[in-house]
Amino acid sequence: MEIIFEILGWLLQCVAEILLQVFAEVLVELGVRTLAAPLNKSEPNPMLIAAGSLIMGAVAGGLSLIAFPMHFIAKPNLRVLNLVLSPLVAGCVMSVAGGWGKEEEEKAVDLYRFLRGFLFALGMSLVRYFYTQN
Repeated sequence: MEIIFEILGWLLQCVAEILLQVFAEVLVELGVRTLAAPLNKSEPNPMLIAAGSLIMGAVAGGLSLIAFPMHFIAKPNLRVLNLVLSPLVAGCVMSVAGGWGKEEEEKAVDLYRFLRGFLFALGMSLVRYFYTQN
């Protein structure tokens, strides 16, 4: 019975970390869209978007350390797993959320949404992995 509670504890720790990253990403995405709407006259450079997503994720990771200075995930092995899983899950969530209510032509950019979500969460995960307290 103890092992079941320990497994559930690990799962909850992973889910908390992923939810924090997805929540921060959604907030940043909404803020960027709001600020960029008046300036949206031409196609942005995909490399700049990728670099910006990674940098914004790192900044969000740094800011999250103010509110949550400790690791959500207690086990070191699970923290490494979180570096892989969290960005993948966040990218999938952003891809799915971005595709709601869109026409077929507009769904072609879902890959870009996935990559932006992945890079944002990767930046946030890396900062939280290296700078949170044990």
